Amino acid sequence: MNPVKQIHELGQSIWLDFIDRSIMNTGALQTLIEEDGVRGITSNPAIFEKAITSGTDYDEDIRRLAGDGLSNETIFYAVAVADIQRAADLFTPVFEDKASGADGFVSLEVSPRLALDTEGTLQQARALWKAVNCPNVMIKIPATRQGLPAIRQAIAEGININVTLLFSLDRYAAVVEAYIGGLEDRLNAGHSIGQLASVASFFISRIDTLVDPLLAERGFGDLKGETAIALARRAYAIYGRLFASERFARLSTRGATPQRLLWASTGAKDPSFPDVKYVEALIGSKTVNTLPMDTLTAYRDHGQPSVRLSSNYPEAIWVIEQLKEAKIDLNAIAKQLEDEGIDKFNQPYDKLMQAIDEQKKALTPA
Repeated sequence: MNPVKQIHELGQSIWLDFIDRSIMNTGALQTLIEEDGVRGITSNPAIFEKAITSGTDYDEDIRRLAGDGLSNETIFYAVAVADIQRAADLFTPVFEDKASGADGFVSLEVSPRLALDTEGTLQQARALWKAVNCPNVMIKIPATRQGLPAIRQAIAEGININVTLLFSLDRYAAVVEAYIGGLEDRLNAGHSIGQLASVASFFISRIDTLVDPLLAERGFGDLKGETAIALARRAYAIYGRLFASERFARLSTRGATPQRLLWASTGAKDPSFPDVKYVEALIGSKTVNTLPMDTLTAYRDHGQPSVRLSSNYPEAIWVIEQLKEAKIDLNAIAKQLEDEGIDKFNQPYDKLMQAIDEQKKALTPA
């Protein structure tokens, strides 16, 4: 069997971390769904920036929308919503296949410029949810301190949420609290909770990219490439405990589903690592892994699927203890990664706004 497709047989869903019009126009996305068993898709500002600026697929829409006098951001979200709706249609059969799990979702992110703005995030999440108007869409909200109340309120309002930019165990527990609290708020308001879905996107490779040089400096170089996987295993244990609680059991009797962990940033950034390092290590039941195209292609070629996430938990605890010995503060690391993550999304977002402005000028008459 195709190694990518086989992962689903082990209980994990593979989502694609990429979207553009070409992959839909050529039928390549449909092929990924049918032959690789890809069960969802995620997007972010960097992905859309590349899609819109790398060809002419969006020129006609930009010309038309510019003629209506719309702002650059309004033009971006108009074309992004159209892409998300189209992808959601392609994934509808997966979404409706409830027997195979809660999949078939397509994610669209609120502006990274709102990452520290609770009310602004919530307002845009509502607007994007209404604009896309598809049940198998998730709105991405960052797991910043300011994002947590927006996540809870959005869940309470019946909006599917993909929580992004998650780097620490403490913040992960707070994200689960926001999800469960939002379900309780919605139920207490007399609304159904059975249709809601959410994932918590724990970013992986960026953690090792930041921590590994510190380990080498402090004489712990043998732990290179181990921190992120150890944190993922700890997070998976937290997931198991919180969603097996009596508190969540009361919600599950009303149709609630657990908020699955999603492994993001799973391409190996260190060239000394195997290109499928994080895919292999993080296969576990009732989780999601979102892969960039090159990582998916590599795994199809030489992946060795096996459930490994739930193994070696004592080793994960030992790795975390070693980090303490090395005087590496994981909460400080998480804060740095969160700040850098916001900036890394702001840069392509600003570049995207500039590119749209330039295309508007080039495509519309003076």
